[in-house]
Amino acid sequence: MDNPNIDNPTPKKEENVIILDYLKFGYINPERPTAHGKPIAQAIGVDKFTLIEVTPKQGIDLEIHDKVYIGSGKRDKINRVKGLLDYEKLTATSRIELEYAIKEIISEKEDIYIKFFNEIDSLNIKMHKLELIPGIGKKHTQMILEERKKEPFKDFDDLKKRVPLLGDPVDMLAKRVKLELDTTQVKRGKKKYYMFTQVPSRHPSNRNKKYRNKRRNQKGRRNNNRNRNNKNRNQNRNQNRKPKQESSDKKE
Repeated sequence: MDNPNIDNPTPKKEENVIILDYLKFGYINPERPTAHGKPIAQAIGVDKFTLIEVTPKQGIDLEIHDKVYIGSGKRDKINRVKGLLDYEKLTATSRIELEYAIKEIISEKEDIYIKFFNEIDSLNIKMHKLELIPGIGKKHTQMILEERKKEPFKDFDDLKKRVPLLGDPVDMLAKRVKLELDTTQVKRGKKKYYMFTQVPSRHPSNRNKKYRNKRRNQKGRRNNNRNRNNKNRNQNRNQNRKPKQESSDKKE
């Protein structure tokens, strides 16, 4: 299987996240609906759109769309990064806020994403990576490539002005990011590639990697056992030879 992560070969740790939902009393337990749990928040990273669970410091209440620091060193609001969050476990509020947060991140980093339109290359001989963006087909792709040869795009407004009938770049990029994050859909065709996010741990490519690592470890253990058995066998042979030498000495 081809590597689906075509533009993010190495994972990057998030340092800042945007809060999608804050559950002051934790997740609801169906068996104990009145019981209160510990506060927890669902968030999205601003660098690789990583979905993350975090817990606030004691006495701190988080607000939806708060941008908070979760990197190493002193944190003002976050006590602990609990771990990665699967798309399927997002609350209803998080799913609503997700697209707004993604658009906010893209808009704030317009210089990075306009560079994407200026420098992105082909996926293969039949398809350009621009065609992976919802709303961009072969016609718009050709127009973008021709225009950027003349002069790189300065910003999103310049892109829309020079490429007629092109949709809002922020909306189109946000849809692509959300599609990559969505683990409820079967990833086939254009959907199987990852340009802006990291490949989820549940992706088949990662499962194959784990399987290969498991096989490698099993093979290593078998080799170790084989070496240990050979060593024990040699020791036993040496021990069996010694009495024979002693008996021959007695005969002499």
